[in-house]
Amino acid sequence: METLFQAHSGLRYLVLLVGAVALVWFLVGSILQKPYRPPAPAALATFAGLLDLQVLLGLTMWAGGRRPERVVEHLACMIAAVVVVHLVSIVQRRRRDPTGYALPLAGVTLALALIAIGIRALGRSIF
Repeated sequence: METLFQAHSGLRYLVLLVGAVALVWFLVGSILQKPYRPPAPAALATFAGLLDLQVLLGLTMWAGGRRPERVVEHLACMIAAVVVVHLVSIVQRRRRDPTGYALPLAGVTLALALIAIGIRALGRSIF
């Protein structure tokens, strides 16, 4: 269980890094009014995939009995972040003309805010 905790704890830095890179990418794309094309979808998909892995590790620890104080708030924020990122990804893919960066920018920003709140709910440092 300790190895799982270390993996979950360490993966947060990669999740935050990839989220920050996606945020900057979408911000620049939005400012420069570039078309939404590769590698932008890959940035969103990578962030979503890492977030999925992070939640899977967290739920596995929770199911295994590791339940620190305020874990419910933590889980709620993290699951909400995953839902936001996946909804944005689905909507962006289904658009007939997915040209803008506004939706992915807003989604990644909201997800990162939820992640930060969720990390702080456990009393942990974001960085």
